[in-house]
Amino acid sequence: MVELELKIVSEHRDGLLIALGEVLIANRFALLRHRRTNTGEGVLMSLIVQGPEANQLQLEEQLGTHWMVKGFEAGPHDPTAAAGPLVAAIAIPSAPAQPPPPPSAEAAVAGNGKGAIEQKRIEALLPQVAREYPQIFGLVMGLDRHLEPSQREATLRYVGTRVGAWVYKRDFALGAPLPLTGAIKHIALPAMRQLMSTEAEGDALFTAGSPFCAPDHPVSAPQCHFLRGFLEGTLNESAHLGHVRVSETACRANGDAACKFVFHV
Repeated sequence: MVELELKIVSEHRDGLLIALGEVLIANRFALLRHRRTNTGEGVLMSLIVQGPEANQLQLEEQLGTHWMVKGFEAGPHDPTAAAGPLVAAIAIPSAPAQPPPPPSAEAAVAGNGKGAIEQKRIEALLPQVAREYPQIFGLVMGLDRHLEPSQREATLRYVGTRVGAWVYKRDFALGAPLPLTGAIKHIALPAMRQLMSTEAEGDALFTAGSPFCAPDHPVSAPQCHFLRGFLEGTLNESAHLGHVRVSETACRANGDAACKFVFHV
């Protein structure tokens, strides 16, 4: 068992503690006590929680990527550290016997790769990605360097899907459902622009800034697997479009002027 201190910044006052409690329950953590401070911009909250060490990374990822959470830090709880008075913990029911199923976007990619996904490395990486976003390419490229060639496409696309689904929940989930063309313009395009310069032409997206391309060392196949997964995650998380698949029909790694992504349902 580990005891953690979680610090959370949110623009949402109503229902925040209940929503965070649901994440704790799903990961078999108990809320011991919490401190909440209201500000003009939202809420600053410190939670002291206890639970199984094996679930720590998953808990941190789910809290760090929660749509109500704007900022997140986690670390071991030091009971000797000075702190202000903490509010008594609210009652949280017992954890369910089984954890909730993974999001549909994750499942779609997990079963669609050409090699075994490096799940352990991914779960260690995602909390760091949430903290560093949008400056994440150093982390993703670091993962890429440790992958076997047979694992690369499936793993990077899966990571991209997880990150894209989080971005959708964080930035776009409150919008009205859109048809595919509207979703590309109003969700996929602005999400990509958080990471790099991207332009739209019709229903396709173009970027010359992908870090996954090495034009000086051309290869025979597109290389932007993370970005394909990222775009799929942003569009599939809402589930109202059916299953959107993204293909890369041009890539700077193949000598093209830009990477081109097209969308299929």
